[in-house]
Amino acid sequence: MNILGISGAVSHDPSTALFIDGELVAAAEEERFIRDKHAKGKYPYEATRFCLEHAGIRPADIDVVAFPYAAIPLSSRARWHYAARHWYAPDRALDALFSGNRRFHRNLRKTRKLVEDLGIGNGNARIVPVEHHLAHASSAYHLSGFKEKTAILGIDGKGEYATTFFGYGENGRIHKVKEFYDPDSLGGMYGAMTEYLGFEMLDGEFKVMGMAPYGDPKRFDFSRLIEFDETSFRVNNRLINVVGLRRYKDAAGKGYYFSPKLVDWLGPKREGDEIDDPYIDYAAAIQQLLEDVALGLIDHYLGDILRETGKICYAGGVALNVKLNQRIIARPDTKELFVQPAASDAGTALGAASYVANDLGETVQPMRHAYLGPCYSTEQCIEACQQHERQPQWQHIDDVTGCAAKILADGNPLAWFQGRMEFGPRALGNRSILGAPNVKGIAERINEQIKYRERWRPFCPSMLDRVAPELLLTDHPAPYMTFTFDVAHDWKQRVPEVVHEDGTARAHVVTRDANPRYYALIEALEKLTGNGVILNTSLNRRGEPMVCSPTDALNMFFGSELQYLMMEDILVRKQA
Repeated sequence: MNILGISGAVSHDPSTALFIDGELVAAAEEERFIRDKHAKGKYPYEATRFCLEHAGIRPADIDVVAFPYAAIPLSSRARWHYAARHWYAPDRALDALFSGNRRFHRNLRKTRKLVEDLGIGNGNARIVPVEHHLAHASSAYHLSGFKEKTAILGIDGKGEYATTFFGYGENGRIHKVKEFYDPDSLGGMYGAMTEYLGFEMLDGEFKVMGMAPYGDPKRFDFSRLIEFDETSFRVNNRLINVVGLRRYKDAAGKGYYFSPKLVDWLGPKREGDEIDDPYIDYAAAIQQLLEDVALGLIDHYLGDILRETGKICYAGGVALNVKLNQRIIARPDTKELFVQPAASDAGTALGAASYVANDLGETVQPMRHAYLGPCYSTEQCIEACQQHERQPQWQHIDDVTGCAAKILADGNPLAWFQGRMEFGPRALGNRSILGAPNVKGIAERINEQIKYRERWRPFCPSMLDRVAPELLLTDHPAPYMTFTFDVAHDWKQRVPEVVHEDGTARAHVVTRDANPRYYALIEALEKLTGNGVILNTSLNRRGEPMVCSPTDALNMFFGSELQYLMMEDILVRKQA
């Protein structure tokens, strides 16, 4: 059976995933094709076309279209909770009670239009809605490969009304244990503070997490943001997660998800790119609060399951908070944590399709890698060079990994473009900017001259699987750059450019099976430097989506101070 998953129901991060007979064969985010980060307000037309073309099937061959947004009945506690908590904004409260499925019908119309415009199913494809948090849960559980009874965690801003999901999976079925509803949202709380700290919600949460290790979480008491008693929580929506007239507005009239009362308490909203006092301590405090509340809830709602089998899987935007993930792994009852690499709303395309596939009796195959997007041949890369306005000079390379390793060992950053594009926010060695992590200053150079982003932002190490246990002091799987680990003392001195302020690294453990060329490159670099580790960040500039095509790579190359670009079997360079 051919099942298409379509996300975009929450007005950002639209994507498409395709399952054929229970196997995930293609997935891509719309932003990569239309070059508009998060593609807000768009639907995944180009991503859908790609998935069908890659699989070699016609639009008419699709049997089912799943999308991650469902109707919530008036009898549900969710709508009543939302109305009661938004009493100060009567329009929102009354809308939840009397027109609570308006967004569902809007999303259904958009999905039907996409199906009609692309001729999917020749008008015969079933369209199946899936609750947003069930889609997140399925993207983690059904693709984890876990066979035991598995704890399932979902934390994000919100879907229809739910914000936080606790459940378990057993024998292929997902069971809800507890949900929390908007405005009581851990993701919303962190997102509101992200805005206050001067970053964009949905994009800047990583920056808050990266800023936090520079601060002292004990300097400020943030407990007034949330009431928490180990079994439940209630966000203070006089300060954060606010709507309507409670929102703080800047001089230009832009509204934020925090109130003027927060500014009265903490001071002016942060501006600029520096990590300054007291904002670094605010970042540390909100990170600590998120971790403490989430871990308390996990213990209460999922502790029994973890003590039984030790397996837990996790999705939702907050699942990309790698510091929280490190603490989940550190629980004595956690044997293995699987975080869906596309944990944000883009991944709900996977989840909606996998949920429906399982519901229809198909056996969903575990996710083997995240290389699910387009690939391009060397000939296509050459053609892109020939057609590019800058007329780049290129050279065919016989020993690609050896040549690339030499460039890196000599202290140069390298743009690295090969294979299928990654699905999710992390570059995993196919659309990457690379550096040798023993080269002093390489991280700051990439931040300032290539990525054009805050100079204090950390970088991640990709490492050989045989090196990882020694460097990370654990053999816990880490194939998707979704966890941080403490770095062994001697390795901190060997690869300082990928070790963060707190002595941790967001690790990507590479296997030869998953990515043979990238593995060979790290091996070649190891021969030159003695370290089977490489600095890895996404191939894009600040505010842009990750590169998709050879033309995108060339545009990024000429729009930065990069000197070397390896695309499949050709090397493009600016210098003679």
